[in-house]
Amino acid sequence: MAACAARRSLSVLTRLRGGFSNSAGAELRQARFALLRPVCGCRFQQDRTLSSRNRPEGKVLETVGVFELPKQQGKYETGQLFLHSVFGYRGIVLFPWQARLYDRDVASPVSEKSETSAVHGSKEVKGKTHTYYQVLIDARDCPHISQRSQTEAVTFLANHDDSRALYAIPGLDYVSHEDILPYNSTDQIPIQHELFERFLSYDQTKVPPFVACETLRAWQEKNHPWLELSDVHRETTENIRVTVIPFYMGMREAQNSHVYWWRYCIRLENLGVEVVQLRERHWRIFSLSGTLETVRGRGVVGREPVLSKEQPAFQYSSHVSLQASSGHMWGTFRFERPDGSHFDVRIPPFSLESNKDEKTPPSGLHW
Repeated sequence: MAACAARRSLSVLTRLRGGFSNSAGAELRQARFALLRPVCGCRFQQDRTLSSRNRPEGKVLETVGVFELPKQQGKYETGQLFLHSVFGYRGIVLFPWQARLYDRDVASPVSEKSETSAVHGSKEVKGKTHTYYQVLIDARDCPHISQRSQTEAVTFLANHDDSRALYAIPGLDYVSHEDILPYNSTDQIPIQHELFERFLSYDQTKVPPFVACETLRAWQEKNHPWLELSDVHRETTENIRVTVIPFYMGMREAQNSHVYWWRYCIRLENLGVEVVQLRERHWRIFSLSGTLETVRGRGVVGREPVLSKEQPAFQYSSHVSLQASSGHMWGTFRFERPDGSHFDVRIPPFSLESNKDEKTPPSGLHW
């Protein structure tokens, strides 16, 4: 039952992904969304539909907040509450990142040269500035999105001799500007997350009324090299869009050699109407040391997700290590159609670069 409610919610949110016209602004500002308790996932509702006839038996509808008009210009501030337009979870913005987006679906003219360009075959791609956000995910929503999106998008190297040991921060995600459906709430603690009250405090004189604590500013400054989102790569093949965001994690010494670590976050989105299922992955990993590795396997992170109109996206994170300070990755995902035929979807090539001002990776959460 909960899964059905979550799917219905996600399908409504998916239809909103293209944004809202100005004519819909007044209606949007009056729109409220509610939760079924016990929680079955977020539901977008109009006030006029919140009648007893619409409520499933034994559930209570509780208003969570009021939607605001999404920003077409500018960026959202620290403390902005939002509903994720793809995965449907509630979250709050911690701080923005200005990334370079390399969109291979939009090729630059050959005559345009840029220091922030990438080449894929004969196609030159020019990086454009795009806003992303570091956000906290409401812990109450994590069980309902765990099959569609990992809720541990941020990992660090552990602080002991095992160079392969990692630890994660649950419920910390990176969100694109267009993923945000902003809302406001009168609740002074609207998001349940263990870091919420450490990072943010309530100030009713501010808009939004949640302001950064000194703890958040210090944590951002100390962990900046390992949190910073700088490059985003995107490419679409047969209506399947692949977005890759790589992160440098740091270097460890192992057996008299240096091992460099990166994390990469991948989102798969079905922009069409045909149901498809991910079956295989095929990676090519090139290291500056001169090695070229091929990795093949079933699915990703132990799953073979189905992408449909109702649940069009899947997001996960993984890691790679090299015995060189830089390298490249590229490859394909193999998908299966309902009739049993297969097709390959390109993974946009991306660089693995280490920080020039090498520092020791964090040994824990610095407060």
